[in-house]
Amino acid sequence: MTTYAESVAEVTDEDFGTEVLGAGLPVLVKFTAEWCGPCRQLKPVLGAIASEEAERLRIVEIDVDRNPETTMKYGVLATPTLMVFKAGEPVKSIVGARPKRRLLAELEDVLA
Repeated sequence: MTTYAESVAEVTDEDFGTEVLGAGLPVLVKFTAEWCGPCRQLKPVLGAIASEEAERLRIVEIDVDRNPETTMKYGVLATPTLMVFKAGEPVKSIVGARPKRRLLAELEDVLA
């Protein structure tokens, strides 16, 4: 079984443009923090989705404390915030942890 670290890469202010905005697939960015409990709850959910939907969606995470530039640029005020980028533009934003089934339902239009 693939681990979370293998399926969900970490991005930074420095490589956000290349890794997220320049990606061919839609990218789900998890804005997270080490101190955030709900962020930890999302790890197995996002790890599973990353493995199952690898053909249609890339999932990365960015630490809001270590990467304030990107966090402020996209107006992220709470963690976890999940933001989906398509062709370099944010197309969906979801705040808070979710069970896998509900999150997949909310991402259906992006994955279609």
